[in-house]
Parts: sequence; structure tokens; C-alpha cells
Amino acid sequence: MAAGALVGVGLMAAVDEIVFHQLLGWHHFYDRSTPAVGLFSDGLLHAAELIALVAGFFLLADLRRHGRLVRGAAWSGLFLGLGGFQLFDGVVDHKLLRVHQIRYGVDLTPYDLTWNAGAVVLLAVGIVLLVRARRRRGSG
Repeated sequence: MAAGALVGVGLMAAVDEIVFHQLLGWHHFYDRSTPAVGLFSDGLLHAAELIALVAGFFLLADLRRHGRLVRGAAWSGLFLGLGGFQLFDGVVDHKLLRVHQIRYGVDLTPYDLTWNAGAVVLLAVGIVLLVRARRRRGSG
């Protein structure tokens, strides 16, 4: 499950960085300084997401090679990683640390609600998949 979660965290970080930072240009990872610092912080996030993706896929491949990969647990971990990253970003980065907001110059309420609701949905999917994987494992 942990290997899947690592892939999920890296994947959601990539989606966030590519869509919101690069394509839409709504924010940088760190917006409380100059645009150059914001761009630099995006580069650090991008490096971290690539490391998480590569490490997670290597861990999954190693589990598979040794016959220890539990697919249901890996899928559960993926969704828990996706939702965990998004919820952490929405609560800690956006509200507690205020390193950036989803968007500027607009009412943040619908963006925050959508962002965090999406995280909760992803986490719920991960929990359902985890329960199913444990039931299958227990009955198998």
C-alpha cells in the first residue's frame, strides 16, 4: 500500500504542478516572494514529484518481482496518496502556512470547497479499496 501511496502523492503533485502552476498559471508552490522564487519552488516540487513517482514505481516493480504485490492494496494506496496530497495541500499549504492559494483575485470559497471535496472523494475511494483488499486477503 505504501508504494502505491508514494505513486499517488507524486501523481497528484504532478497534476497540481502541471495544470495549476504551468498551464493555468494560477499560482506557484511558494507565492510569498518574487516570481523567480515562485518558479524556483515549482522546480523543487517538480523534482520531488519525479522522485516520488520513480521510487514508487520501483517499489511496486520489486514487490511484483518477489510475488508480494497485493494489487488491491496498491490501488488503495494510490488513491490514498492522491487524496492525502490534495487534502494536505488544501489545508496545510493553502490555509495554515498560506504559501499559496489556488487562485488569486477571486472568491476562494468555491475553489477551496471543490479542492478539499475532491480530496475527500479520493480518500474515500482509497478506504473502500483498502477494505475490499483486506476482505479478499482474509477470505483467500
